[in-house]
Amino acid sequence: MTTKSIPLTEELHAYLVAHGSPPDEIIRDLAEETRAALPRDAQMQVAPEQAAFLTFLTRLLGVRRAVEVGTFTGLSSLAIARGLPEGGRLTCFDISEEYTGIARRYWARAGVADRIELRIGPAGETLRELPYDRHIDFAFIDADKTGYPIYWSELVPRMRPGGVIAVDNVLRGGRVIAPQDADDRAIAAFNDEVLADVRVDAVMLPIADGLTLARVR
Repeated sequence: MTTKSIPLTEELHAYLVAHGSPPDEIIRDLAEETRAALPRDAQMQVAPEQAAFLTFLTRLLGVRRAVEVGTFTGLSSLAIARGLPEGGRLTCFDISEEYTGIARRYWARAGVADRIELRIGPAGETLRELPYDRHIDFAFIDADKTGYPIYWSELVPRMRPGGVIAVDNVLRGGRVIAPQDADDRAIAAFNDEVLADVRVDAVMLPIADGLTLARVR
């Protein structure tokens, strides 16, 4: 037994993925196309175990209205959409037509395109177009790191009581304890902000590059 999360070797990571809703052909193809078409940016795609967790969490929470900030090539949105019930909706916010063009093809292939609305533009602005009432069940933030406080401030007041916000990359490869660049510093400050926010109960999980789950009171 151990009192802290164990490190993952390549072999142990493969075992973990294989024993927790392993990627199907669509997810494998999407991951492979992303790596081939965007080799310098492919690390922005969520990890396979994270995608499985997003589908599981969406179903567990009974999510009907979801929001994603930062869609990239669509793996996380595909995972969330697969967890929605009939009539559920996911609104995605991104700035790239190029990246989300790949996402649209895989949403269609997976049969979830009718559940997803994509809005292109700076999320700090486009999020304000959402109704200002507590209607969102689940939100996933995985975009530019310096923008996290803005997205948080727009989303928290729109979450229903008991709704959950998931925030990716909160460990920054371990650099949050010794920030090396502007993104590291932004995430370290954001993590402190979440910890001090009395509107939520939050827990930080060592999934992939760190995932914070915050339940809105």
